[in-house]
Amino acid sequence: MDCVFCKIVNNIIPSSKVYEDQEFLAFLDIHPVSYGHTLVIPKAHFDRFDLTPPEVIGRLYTVVRKIALGIMKGVAADGYNLGLNNGSSAGQVIFHTHVHVIPRKNKDGLELWPAQEYEGNQMDEIAKKIRASIKEILVHG
Repeated sequence: MDCVFCKIVNNIIPSSKVYEDQEFLAFLDIHPVSYGHTLVIPKAHFDRFDLTPPEVIGRLYTVVRKIALGIMKGVAADGYNLGLNNGSSAGQVIFHTHVHVIPRKNKDGLELWPAQEYEGNQMDEIAKKIRASIKEILVHG
């Protein structure tokens, strides 16, 4: 078992747990973006979000919502960001499905990623490709 999160689930590595049930675990990130930054994971190992069964994802996000509300109240946050890095190119470091809940306060100085502009009909062309891919996934799974 090389997965850090699986080791946390099995109490091999300690963590600061904020929530646990039979299927999910939430604990404080050891390198928080802001105080209260929490990771919510399924206890079962899935390498990535897109490899996690849809029914698990649905239940995961029900738990994420509860955790986010608890964090907001617990650290007096004004809002929160949800983050999910899927694959190494997206910044995923630990290959176990997890959602970051990052509490935010007004004027906390944290910035989101930079935005860019589409050129010409690029937006329509990209949307067309995505629609075709979604249609194919819906038909073929």
